[in-house]
Amino acid sequence: MIGRIAGRLLVKQPPQIIVDVNGVGYEIDVPMSTLYQLPATGEPVTLFTHLAVREDAHQLFGFATEAERALFRQLIKISGIGARTALSVLSGMSVAELHEAVRAKDGGRLTKIPGIGKKTAERLLLELRDRLPKGVVQAGTAAASTEGSDIANALSALGYNDKEVTWVVGQLPAGLTVTDGIRQALKLLSKS
Repeated sequence: MIGRIAGRLLVKQPPQIIVDVNGVGYEIDVPMSTLYQLPATGEPVTLFTHLAVREDAHQLFGFATEAERALFRQLIKISGIGARTALSVLSGMSVAELHEAVRAKDGGRLTKIPGIGKKTAERLLLELRDRLPKGVVQAGTAAASTEGSDIANALSALGYNDKEVTWVVGQLPAGLTVTDGIRQALKLLSKS
C-alpha cells in the first residue's frame, strides 16, 4: 500500500493532480478540500494516500490530513458508496462538519452535496453513526473544532478508543496545529 507521497506538484486538473516523485509522475485524485490547500505548481507537496486496486484499475487518492484519509476509508466501506462518492462527500464538507451532521442526524446537510440523494444520506448517517468517534466535535471556534476533530480522528485511526481520545483532546491546549496536537496527545497517552 502506498501511504504517503512527497514530491513536486506538476499539474492541477480537478479532481486530479500529478505529483513528480524522482521522475515518476503519480496521478492522484483529491477532494476539493485538499486541492484548495495545495501549493502552486512546481512547489513541493506531501499527501497522505490511499491506493485502491480493482480488476480494471489502480487508483491513488490523496489527502491533506490523516483525518480526511481515515474518513475516506470509512466511507468506502459503506455498501453503495464508491471512491467517487466519498471524494464528493469530502469535497462538500470538512471532517468536522460531517461528524457534526452525523451526530445531529442531519441528512439535509448531506443532500446538499452533489451526487448524494436522500436515501444515500440516510445510509451514510446510519452507517457512520457507530463508526465515528463520539464526543469529538465540541463547542468553540470552527477552526479549533476542526483541529480538535482532526487530532481525534488521527488518534482513532491509530487504534485509541473513544474514551481515550475524548480525554486526551480535552487535555490539549487551544491553538495547537494538528501535527503538534497529535504529538502532544501521543505523549500524554503514553504516560497514562
